[in-house]
Amino acid sequence: MMFRQCICRFIFTLTFSALVLLGSSCAFAQADTTATDSTNAPKVKKPELAGRQLCIGVDYFHPIINYFITGQGAYEIAADYYTKNEYYLVLEGGWGWSSVNYPNVLSYTTKNSFLDFGFNKTLLPRDRPTDWDKMFIGLSLAAADIHRGNAKYSIVDSLWGIDTGSKPAPKPYPAIWAELSGGVRVELWKGLSAGWTVRGKFMLNGKSFNNLSPQYIAGYGQGEKNVVFDVDMYVSYSIRWKRKGVPLPDKKTGVGDTKPTPAPDEKKDSK
Repeated sequence: MMFRQCICRFIFTLTFSALVLLGSSCAFAQADTTATDSTNAPKVKKPELAGRQLCIGVDYFHPIINYFITGQGAYEIAADYYTKNEYYLVLEGGWGWSSVNYPNVLSYTTKNSFLDFGFNKTLLPRDRPTDWDKMFIGLSLAAADIHRGNAKYSIVDSLWGIDTGSKPAPKPYPAIWAELSGGVRVELWKGLSAGWTVRGKFMLNGKSFNNLSPQYIAGYGQGEKNVVFDVDMYVSYSIRWKRKGVPLPDKKTGVGDTKPTPAPDEKKDSK
């Protein structure tokens, strides 16, 4: 567990640093270009050439990892929708469970589902309208409803002996956290993509369930920690369609159809 946490922290730190440096260099380069161009010619608004895209993915990293870790399990799916100017709306969700089992001391189980909503911003410029590969950063807000079962405990005292009992299950309670993420997604073949996302997660209401906190919260991680780092690896499929007012790009060149439509007189003459 400690090894996995160290690896996740290292990957997140490395990726986040690279993204910050890349974003800063792009910002300075853009600012310099803008300053140069502004003295020569007026700004021209760049047209939106990309179409619409809805991408749906399944995380395969957590099921594999949790197979080797006893007492927890999680499944996650994600969907993002391209709006414009390289912004994507993102919706993620999933469910999972965990158990705490200290023989002759304490045992209880928890389960939860979660939803995560936010946006991603692509850092690299688009080469052509059909280019859907991306390196991105994102920000989101997530919430989970946690259900805990009855907790059984045993207290050993040298004077009074062993005292056993149970603590009844409370009403479902929420866990709310914010996420800062960064990652990469690459199209492998005709809408089929693969990628990974590194996340820093910050619990916003951790004090509300410090008493018998969940061992593991699906979508978040270890319940007793206020800051965790995590990795998702996705296989995704994208559905694409034409944006209103923007022609579909040519399949060979990837460039929009810019052939002018003949005027009515030209059509008559051609006949």
